[in-house]
Order: sequence, then structure tokens, then C-alpha cells
Amino acid sequence: MPVFNDIALCLPEDAEVLGNESMRVRLLTDSSASGGAVSTVEVTMAQGVDGAAPHFHTLSDELFYVADGELQVLAGDHIRTIGAGGSLVVPKLMPHAFGAIPDSGARILIALMPGVERFDYFRLLDRLGRGEATGDELVAAQDEFDNHFVDAPHWWAERAAGRR
Repeated sequence: MPVFNDIALCLPEDAEVLGNESMRVRLLTDSSASGGAVSTVEVTMAQGVDGAAPHFHTLSDELFYVADGELQVLAGDHIRTIGAGGSLVVPKLMPHAFGAIPDSGARILIALMPGVERFDYFRLLDRLGRGEATGDELVAAQDEFDNHFVDAPHWWAERAAGRR
């Protein structure tokens, strides 16, 4: 991504796209491109698709902006549904997860503030989805990408209940 006159610019044709028809991730701004201020990606999920397993960050707050559809979000102990035009900021250290609701897909913008180098994390997830990486590799990368997984049975129970 070019840095032009102290701005981080990502034109639509410059975004690297990962994933498949169920979930697509567009890599927009990595921390190094924004002077450490922010990392951003756009995630598009089909109906009912899980976006991220429960996790937390130690370095960054995370913004979710719902551009299209409806997003189900775990934030701490609460599960909320956010429609298009809504947003949520999850503070660092708070467990969170997200996925599209069963009746709607979702297209969201995610921003980590301050930024963390995350493009390689999403590339690792893409390789995992294609069977080219293992869950052990993902667990081993938690510290590197400041993405620490947690157990949240109530999140998975809610997600399963919505699929019935």
C-alpha cells in the first residue's frame, strides 16, 4: 500500500483479497502504512457465517462498522446484533467474537487502534481455511498478532441456536 504525503491510501484495486464465497477479507491498511495509528480490513460474510472465534487483544481497541447486513457480536458477556450503519468499539482486553446472523450476510469494516501488523495473520487464516496451515500454527501465532483466543461457551451456544 502506498503512503502518499503522510496518508495511508488503499485504492479498491490495490486491496489484497483473501477467502472464498462464504467469507472474504480485503486487506486495506496495515499498521506500517499508517505510522502505527490503525490497521483496517473489510470482511464480507455469507448468511450465518462465523467471522472470528472468541478472542481479545492486549494492545488495541477494535472498531466494527457494519456497512451492509446484520452482525452478531460477542463483547464481554453480552451478545448483540448490529444492523447496517451501526458500529461498536470493543476495548482492549475484552473478549469478543463476531459472525453474520442466520438470515443475513454482513459486510463490515474492522479497525484496530493503535494499529498492529495484521495482514500476515489474515494470510495465515486463509491458509488454514485452505488446509495449508494447522490450528497449532494459529495458536502459536497468538502473541505475534496480539490475538488471544478464549473459551466462550455461551457464544457458541447462541450461534448454534440461531442455526436451528
